[in-house]
Amino acid sequence: MQIRLIGALMVVIGCSAFGFILSATHKREVRTLRQLICILDYMECELQYRLTPLPDLMRQSAMESNGVLKTVFGILANELEDQISPNVSHCMRSALDQSGEIPSVTKQCLSALGQTLGRFDLQGQLTGLDAVRHLCRGKLEALEQDKKARLRCYQTLGICAGAALAILLI
Repeated sequence: MQIRLIGALMVVIGCSAFGFILSATHKREVRTLRQLICILDYMECELQYRLTPLPDLMRQSAMESNGVLKTVFGILANELEDQISPNVSHCMRSALDQSGEIPSVTKQCLSALGQTLGRFDLQGQLTGLDAVRHLCRGKLEALEQDKKARLRCYQTLGICAGAALAILLI
């Protein structure tokens, strides 16, 4: 009987942990998008007032950020410096593939950024940065809509699913 209770407790804990992991992933996506918006503001200022070359701009953006974005911009700076590909979009895709786990929403925004940088003149790049910032803000608003209720729902659903499984197994 004790083994069944221990098993049921393990099932409840496992399912609850999954719900809390979903909640943490959602929070991480929001945090990464906010950070990307700040970096886009920084890039716009650097391009507009200092005309910073792209490899240097990406390296400075990596220093301004942390976490996954630091890795992405660091890899992108190295690829642009080594001129692995003349196309920034290819370099961005390669950096996204090498950098590991990136939230899907942030990955979409970074892909859009890679398509605008280096293809146009200064005004076109600034317009592209503004379009990517607008895309990020739209995605951020969608993620933050009913955020508290959604996170609580993930956690509660994990606990309830674990309890239901435990009842079925006992």
